[in-house]
Amino acid sequence: MAQRILGMGDVLSLIEKAQEEFDQKEALSLEKKLKKKKFDLEDFKKQLTQIKKLGPLDQLLGMIPGMGQIKQLKNMKPDEKELVKIEAIIDSMTKKERTNYKIINGSRRKRIALGSGTKVQDINRLLKNFAQMKKMMEKITSKGITSLPGMFG
Repeated sequence: MAQRILGMGDVLSLIEKAQEEFDQKEALSLEKKLKKKKFDLEDFKKQLTQIKKLGPLDQLLGMIPGMGQIKQLKNMKPDEKELVKIEAIIDSMTKKERTNYKIINGSRRKRIALGSGTKVQDINRLLKNFAQMKKMMEKITSKGITSLPGMFG
């Protein structure tokens, strides 16, 4: 009861839920890929699928202590449909495009947008966000978590 009052109960619930859903072998494989800088869109899609298994995003965010105090997050409702859109975009890519997103030029973006029922701007946003996330993950794995404060300028 005391842990719940302090906010630790929710964190423990989140950890328990994650342990139930996440595959240990898959996690080790992902760790190796991150260390070798081989994380690709296929891996990203697998991670999204794992996150979706944990439940609604707003519920997950609510389990993390302090998230309620962040003003920007109070009024923000995570859009579950966005995850479905991202999965559709990745599913519309060829295997080669998923492993090397840099080859996705203008005509490929149009084809992917048509195949996923999205707009080219959605493809551009996903690729930009993926590139930023990949860069951040590579920095973390190469220098450790202590590199986070200086990462954003």
